[in-house]
Amino acid sequence: MRDRRNLQTRTHFADPRAAANNTAMNKNTIDFPARLAAVAAKTETLLEQLLGSAPLEGEIARPPRLVAAMRHAALDGGKRLRPFLVVETAAMLGVTHEGALMAGAAFELVHCYSLVHDDLPAMDDDDLRRGRATVHKAFDDATAILTGDALLTLAFDVMARREVHADAAVRVALVTELARASGLGGMAGGQMLDLAAEGRFDPKRTLNEKEIATLQAMKTGALIKFACRAGATLAQADAAARASVDRYGAAIGQAFQIADDLLDVEGDAKTLGKAAGKDAAAGKATLVAALGTDGARARLKVLIAESDAALAPFGAKADTLRAAARFIAERTT
Repeated sequence: MRDRRNLQTRTHFADPRAAANNTAMNKNTIDFPARLAAVAAKTETLLEQLLGSAPLEGEIARPPRLVAAMRHAALDGGKRLRPFLVVETAAMLGVTHEGALMAGAAFELVHCYSLVHDDLPAMDDDDLRRGRATVHKAFDDATAILTGDALLTLAFDVMARREVHADAAVRVALVTELARASGLGGMAGGQMLDLAAEGRFDPKRTLNEKEIATLQAMKTGALIKFACRAGATLAQADAAARASVDRYGAAIGQAFQIADDLLDVEGDAKTLGKAAGKDAAAGKATLVAALGTDGARARLKVLIAESDAALAPFGAKADTLRAAARFIAERTT
């Protein structure tokens, strides 16, 4: 179970029945840290199983060193916010836990792959991740590259499994959406724009606010938006519900990156579990740099209001996602 000391947001909402009766007489507390930790624990159990040493049908062998590196990258770390968003969006739309948990675990494998490759010397060159040595430091560069490759391909293996959803068309849709959110037009493309923004290819290149927003919508926002969209896909939601979920996901995706950039400016390595202050040192293009810290915090408030508005059609059923938006904006790690 993850340490809850860093999960500091606890939000109070009216009981749905009281809301329906247009009275605030009875209050119900959403214990957001407990809900987040519960999904994290279940995700951890699934990842532990998925990263076992025994080969599956169609596999020849699982090299022990590669398995160990994949487990180092994926287990015992992080809040598992992305799987949580999959599970809670699906729950809001009436989908049972099991399939959403499996989809969330598949998604988390993509996230973990991205961190392994992001930490490489040729990328951000980080030595610390989640309070311990990054994979390329704990093992070596070549193993880290293969670890990322294996985590990514395993993710699509898992997402295509019947345990995610009985309808093959739903699984195909999830695989397609995940590929597009994580690939050329999403996270990988955003990472390329991020490298360009550092001046690696053209030292004179600078980005304006709109270009920074596009970069961050691809590099970070696309996968957070997918986490929410995946819940709607699992629920086979109608077009209106999907559009609302997409608006919510886009708003919290941008909020997540702004909060992350603020932490890089204001946080410390001990609290964050990774190096702080590296973005400014590397000349990275961020909305905090473009807007200033006060402007960035003002933008966060606007984004949380946008996320609230997007969830309005779902009423009290969306209270946990509303709490998630505030957690994202207010987090300290």
